[in-house]
Amino acid sequence: MNNLVSAKWLKDNINDKNIVIVDCRFNLMDKEYGKKSYEKGHIKGAKRVDIETELSSIVKNHGGRHPIPSVKELKNTFENIGISNDSIVISYDEGDLAGASRLWWILKYLGHEKAYVLDGGLEAFKELGGEISTENAKSNKGKLDISIQEHMKVDMEYVRERLENENVVIIDSREYKRYIGEFEPVDKKAGHIPGAVNYFWMDILEKDDDKLYLKSQNELKKQFAELMDYDEVIVYCGSGITACPNSLALSEAGIRHKLYAGSFSDWISYDENIVETK
Repeated sequence: MNNLVSAKWLKDNINDKNIVIVDCRFNLMDKEYGKKSYEKGHIKGAKRVDIETELSSIVKNHGGRHPIPSVKELKNTFENIGISNDSIVISYDEGDLAGASRLWWILKYLGHEKAYVLDGGLEAFKELGGEISTENAKSNKGKLDISIQEHMKVDMEYVRERLENENVVIIDSREYKRYIGEFEPVDKKAGHIPGAVNYFWMDILEKDDDKLYLKSQNELKKQFAELMDYDEVIVYCGSGITACPNSLALSEAGIRHKLYAGSFSDWISYDENIVETK
């Protein structure tokens, strides 16, 4: 796999000075969850990045519920946890890939190629006897050069201009009930962007002894086979976070795509935008 490392690889290489391990656990319904989980026990040497306050910026009228922070803010966040140009960054969560993929995607967007996600998450690492710590890991200041990959991210106008383009497919990453508008726990409107097709982000995962792993490349290629017929693939979710696991899976399947970072919560912030249900 091009964007993941195994728990065995991390355990075998954990003392490599170029490796920066980042704990990305979070819970959208409990803003303290990530901090509490880290304090309870994390991979030895891992730094923590907060999804809500460091990998998301302040919510405004537009931009969605988890806007991407400014380049300056992101550069500062990553340098403060010791990330430099030559760093091999390994992000992890509980295995569902949501938080870890958010950090992976942002680093790739900033032009940092050596960004990876820990397949199987913390539980896979624990199972192999990987060392767990409760100590806050200290960091030397890193130096990270930025090279924004503009082709990776699109905004609302870009999406709206392509609604009628039959060569473009828009992917909604949320669960089916939210996609059809039957259930909406967070946003003020329910449904999906007109014409979007549903690929629930958790369908990229498989269970093994209660641990979650990304499906194999061949399985992902089969799962996303119909997307090969399009000239352009745009992926979104509710606020831009759980679209990132789909982005990771699409990358593994060899499908080029773009992320609508503001996602559905940004789309519905414009009253003139139409929403489909069913």
